[in-house]
Amino acid sequence: MRILGIDPSVRYTGFGIIQCSQNSCEVETFGVIKPFSHQSFPYKINQIKNRIEELITQYRPEEVAVESLFYAQNIKTAITLGQARGAALIAVASQNCSLFEYSPLEIKKAITGYGQADKNQVKFMIRSLLHIQNEKIPTDASDALAAALCHAHSRIYHQTLRKNLQRNKKNK
Repeated sequence: MRILGIDPSVRYTGFGIIQCSQNSCEVETFGVIKPFSHQSFPYKINQIKNRIEELITQYRPEEVAVESLFYAQNIKTAITLGQARGAALIAVASQNCSLFEYSPLEIKKAITGYGQADKNQVKFMIRSLLHIQNEKIPTDASDALAAALCHAHSRIYHQTLRKNLQRNKKNK
């Protein structure tokens, strides 16, 4: 199962693609989409959408995990982030990929065991869990890989739960 994780932002949208088998997950690629700072806002959003579509076309992920909105005290920041997230969602929908959303708390808890972990703790665990040797992995990319790995863990949990429920029905 190939999973694309996305951490949306107008300045630096992180992405990470992992390939998971029954027992492990490996990184295929990761990086950051950095729209040109001199461009107007609509062009930045379009650049994010286009690059995500290119990634989906190139790597053909079966599923996509996106970090959902979080509470922001600054309304302008929340709106801007929502628009970048919207560009990512449109890109995913235009490529007919299955989309799954996880809150920052869910992602941090799945990766570190602690929902209030800071970005450095998430980065450390992602490097460890996915055997990434690159010391300079961008924070936004590690957050995107964390979303993808969170989804992989969630899939395994739900598959196990379904199997157990089916087994219990047969035994009744």
